[in-house]
Amino acid sequence: MLNINISNIWNNFWPYAIAVLLFLVLIIIHEFGHFIAAKSLGIRVNEFAVGFGHKLFSFKKGETLYRVNLIPLGGYCAMEGEDEASADSRAFCNKSPIRRFAVVAMGAIFNLLLGVILVAVTLIPQDRFATTQVAGFYENAVSEQSGLKAGDKIVAVNGRRIYSEMDLSYAFTNVKDGKLDLTVKRNGEKKELKDVTFATEDIDGINYISVDFYVAPQKKTFFTFLSKTGETSLSYCTIVWRSLVDLITGKFGKSSWKAMSGPVGLTAAIGNIARQRLFDLIPIMALITINLGLFNLLPLPALDGGRLLFILIEMITRKKVPQKYEALVHGIGFALLLALMVLITAKDIWGLIAG
Repeated sequence: MLNINISNIWNNFWPYAIAVLLFLVLIIIHEFGHFIAAKSLGIRVNEFAVGFGHKLFSFKKGETLYRVNLIPLGGYCAMEGEDEASADSRAFCNKSPIRRFAVVAMGAIFNLLLGVILVAVTLIPQDRFATTQVAGFYENAVSEQSGLKAGDKIVAVNGRRIYSEMDLSYAFTNVKDGKLDLTVKRNGEKKELKDVTFATEDIDGINYISVDFYVAPQKKTFFTFLSKTGETSLSYCTIVWRSLVDLITGKFGKSSWKAMSGPVGLTAAIGNIARQRLFDLIPIMALITINLGLFNLLPLPALDGGRLLFILIEMITRKKVPQKYEALVHGIGFALLLALMVLITAKDIWGLIAG
């Protein structure tokens, strides 16, 4: 007789269900940005859908059909004249370039705004905040022996601006020989420190610096809360861009491919975090939604950034790029993006099976 343990099935299922739900929320927020901008600027929205595939239910309000589909892995905001010619004066294609630019950009902007809100939520329980100012050193600190001093505020590492302690953590990964050029503020003046040395540790082929100092805390007030929210959000943005640049330039060497994850890898990671503590999902989701917003602004075909690029060209030249050429570029870009996603997904699945 087949013995099915419902409790075990549920315990294995619910973290991944939460991960899928969170991804769905991020996509809905993105599409809602397009939707609210289109409605506000007088563009006809034919359909707003949550999910893909078979329709579960729908209803129509005004001119827009609202639809919920079976597969909760996306959504869309279908505007009149978005991908084809239309005689409707309220069609997307017949609106001014600045209005079309605003509608296309608003999806990514909503993701970024959500990221800022989530960052603020993560800071609410904290009594004080970490800074980038060195408060003191642990015993036998190597960095102290090579020029770093208590009271130094680290403002740049190897020429890259540091906004928060998270920037420091990222800057301290995969550093050759554990040597860094630091820019610090010391007694109100900027000072360049060359070859500040740290002990290093190798984990999965990536070198991590052993931080041998501790930072000064900052008292929580209304104004430091606002400042910390801005700094942390800016750090998330810079980490996303720097990670992308470092992956492309091969900073992490053979580990670059291993470091990349698609929906499957992220869902597994989020599910594991959900099992430990649900509140810990908030900073992860803040980073993912900021990542989603910035990635969509890249001027690549099939992304919002690619569409924005064509609109910018139109605004500069005062002449529309023929729709058939734009559609061809986006089609090729989408195919390449899909192929990359399939490769990354296959890598993620193999990693889960092998691991």
